Amino acid sequence: MQLGRHPLRLRLTLLYCLVSVVSSAVLLVIMYALASSLSPRLVRPRPGPPALPLPYQGPPGAGDGGTASRVHDFSAEMLVLPGIALAIMAVLSLLLGWLIAGRMLRPVLTMTERLHQISERNVHERLSLPGRRNELKDLADTVDGLLGRLETALDAHKRFVANAAHELRTPLTVERALLEEPLIDPGASLESFRANFERLLAITDQRGQLLESLLTLSRSEEATSRDEPVDLTGLIEGALQDRAPDVHRRGLRVRSALRPVRIAGDPVLLAHLLANLCDNAIHYNVPGGTVEIGVRREAGRVVLSVANTGQVIPPDQVDRLFEPFQRLHRTADGGHHGLGLSIVRAIVRAHRANLTAVARPDGGLAVDIAFPRITPDP
Repeated sequence: MQLGRHPLRLRLTLLYCLVSVVSSAVLLVIMYALASSLSPRLVRPRPGPPALPLPYQGPPGAGDGGTASRVHDFSAEMLVLPGIALAIMAVLSLLLGWLIAGRMLRPVLTMTERLHQISERNVHERLSLPGRRNELKDLADTVDGLLGRLETALDAHKRFVANAAHELRTPLTVERALLEEPLIDPGASLESFRANFERLLAITDQRGQLLESLLTLSRSEEATSRDEPVDLTGLIEGALQDRAPDVHRRGLRVRSALRPVRIAGDPVLLAHLLANLCDNAIHYNVPGGTVEIGVRREAGRVVLSVANTGQVIPPDQVDRLFEPFQRLHRTADGGHHGLGLSIVRAIVRAHRANLTAVARPDGGLAVDIAFPRITPDP
């Protein structure tokens, strides 16, 4: 048995032994004190018939010394057997302490062995510690919950990688086709070359936008929001002004209900959040539709609301739209790859805000974001 491999069990064993020995020693001291106080009474001669004359036993006072000697011998005898019992008890307490500590730590050792066997290939397995609810059972359930969240994150990562590979592979396939087309056609003209090159440039721009969106999503998920006062109303007005030509071209109406308000956060990330919300509301709208954006105070929070008309969205599909590369319809057009709302969700989490999205009965989406921290208005 290697004691070095079980340091906690050894420490618990020594602790149990120390408690047992100390309590036994205290009991022994109490017994000695009681024996010392009671010993004169125990050795005092009992009353009875007059004793016969005894031979001369020495000068007066010699009998008291004999009594004291008997008292001392009696007290010493009272300590001999308990002392031996204390030594035996110390050895037994070591053995019992080792066994008790091993039984108490057995669930921990079981959890440790199972955790060593869990990897990314079998992260679906759980500890599932049996028995009644106690501290160790709660610890095992907490670890199982952590494994469940880790499994969800790994699955989401795998889906993200697969979707990103698909989104990047599609333009590569189109680019190869555009490059091979004039080579296969011996009568290709200069105009066909120009047309293919223009399409290649457009595809390259879309791929650059995709990579930029992926970088923004990565930064948003890893970011920690700064507690810097940000003029939320000013960011909204700037985002709407930048998209005014697109709104006019699509024939949309913008209804805004703004008020001066400041929140604590990262101005760069919040600008990306508003840009993606506005782009989503404009792009997935219907001709002649409406975009509604507003800011209000509610229960000590600042609530940003963005709603738009559009196609009818099944309520059970709303949460899926906030996953990377997820769109209501799988086909990507206009350089949109289904990353806008996932970036919005990542920025919301970075600011420790709450996001609520519901499908509007007549079509479109309504998004509310409640920011927990506010600063006085300017």
